[in-house]
Amino acid sequence: MERTLVLIKPDGVQRGLLGEVISRLERRGLRLVGAKFMQVSQDLAEIHYAIHKGKPFYNGLIAYITSAPVMAMVWEGPNAIAAVRQTMGATRPTEAAPGSVRHDFALEVGRNLTHASDSVENGIAEVSLWFADQELVNWERATDSWIFE
Repeated sequence: MERTLVLIKPDGVQRGLLGEVISRLERRGLRLVGAKFMQVSQDLAEIHYAIHKGKPFYNGLIAYITSAPVMAMVWEGPNAIAAVRQTMGATRPTEAAPGSVRHDFALEVGRNLTHASDSVENGIAEVSLWFADQELVNWERATDSWIFE
C-alpha cells in the first residue's frame, strides 16, 4: 500500500478548493490517513524544496508556499502515487488532462494548486518530513474491499 503527500497549496486554499480536491481523491478510492491545516515555516519550505535551491524560481517558490496556509495530507492506496498525480494533472496546467484538478482549475505552473509526491521514495521522505508517525491513522473503511483487490 503506497502513501503519498498531497499539499493543497496557498492558491488552492485561498480559492476555496479544499473540498474539491479532497472529494476527487476520496471518489478516486484513495484513503486519507493524515491531514493538517497549517502555515508552512521557512525552514520546512526550504527543506521540502531543497532540490530547487539555486534555481531562478527558488526564492519565489519559498515566498509562495509560506504566504498563506496549506492543507497537508497523506493519502494511501494501491498505486497511490500514480493515482494522485493523474488526478491532479500535469505540473503545467495547460498540459494537464481534461478532468484533472489542474486542467479544471489552474492556468499557470506557479499557481498549480497542489503538490503530490512523484515517486514511492519521495512519498516516504515527504510524508516523514511533514507528519510525525503519531499524526497518521491506520484504519480500514467499510468500502475498502470494494475498492482494493
